[in-house]
Amino acid sequence: MPQNPIPSRRGLLFGTAAVSAGALLTACTSNEPKKTKDTESTENTGTTGDQAPIAGDKPGKAVTIGFAGPQADHGWLNAINDNARSRAKKYDDVTLEITEGSNDTAAQIGQVQTLINKKVDVLVILPADGKALTQIGLQAMREGIPVINLDRVFASPQAYRCWIGGDNYGMGLNAGRYIGERLKDKADAKVIELAGVDSLELTKQRTQGFDDALKNYPNIKKVARQAADFTVESGQARMAQLLQAQSRFDALWNHDDDQGVGALRAIAQAGRKDFLMVGGAGAKSAMDAIKADDSVLKATVLYPPTMAASAIDIARAVAQGKGIGGMSELEIPASITLYSAVVTKDNVDQYLPTGFS
Repeated sequence: MPQNPIPSRRGLLFGTAAVSAGALLTACTSNEPKKTKDTESTENTGTTGDQAPIAGDKPGKAVTIGFAGPQADHGWLNAINDNARSRAKKYDDVTLEITEGSNDTAAQIGQVQTLINKKVDVLVILPADGKALTQIGLQAMREGIPVINLDRVFASPQAYRCWIGGDNYGMGLNAGRYIGERLKDKADAKVIELAGVDSLELTKQRTQGFDDALKNYPNIKKVARQAADFTVESGQARMAQLLQAQSRFDALWNHDDDQGVGALRAIAQAGRKDFLMVGGAGAKSAMDAIKADDSVLKATVLYPPTMAASAIDIARAVAQGKGIGGMSELEIPASITLYSAVVTKDNVDQYLPTGFS
């Protein structure tokens, strides 16, 4: 995974707009060539002279996409489902078969098996547990159904055609860099970390990125870490414990904006205003607080749920045997990693439309 990506204006290496199968980038000049039989034969199929066919916005081959994700019991996961549904509605040639979603791996495997039995053209799977669902991904691929693996990665690259997801390491790295720059001139600076579910690999990656970033700032020391459960209640309880144990610190990184709602409650109840807080994921509530600038929350590091919309774009292009706009390759990439932009008061208006409830 990229450890020091260069931020683009939008903050994503690939995002919904950049990866969109409908975004065909063409060069324009003041002297357009006259149409010939060759150009006329390709202009409606999304091809240009030396380019692969592009899956544009115009209807093409009818495609049925099966979508299976975990239970939407979290703001980010609910936004994943919403992004997939809304993107599929954009295309007249796409039928979306979406499952109810489950955090029980056996139940999710059964849901994917049902989609395979229905002989969908392509599958988009966000596994509740990537390792546990690897075999069903392998089965789909063996049966000729391409799999787009969304976010939580399968244990084998043979289980998917393309992986698209967030950069958990980069999320921690950029949170650490932001805090480091804010505290670089403060002697004996102290930071604490409110992590997510420790049994998840993504949590370990976020912590590793954060720790690696702090190594660049010898004046800063991480003095405490607590793991929560990505819920408001757990965020409030664990933050209360941190506040009681740490009488002084200068910055807090919280991995998840949902649990951050609880963390902010605990901070308000304790009457603490003597540190800055950085959130994670990009909830609208966090962005609203950053814009208002009336709390300790000064930034959040994105983990964009728009990846689900991009996964629909990719699935459609794969099923139609086409490429995506803005790239010269004949094939869809094997992996696409989103960039974890840091949202602050200075740029929050740019990102507010992407915030999830």
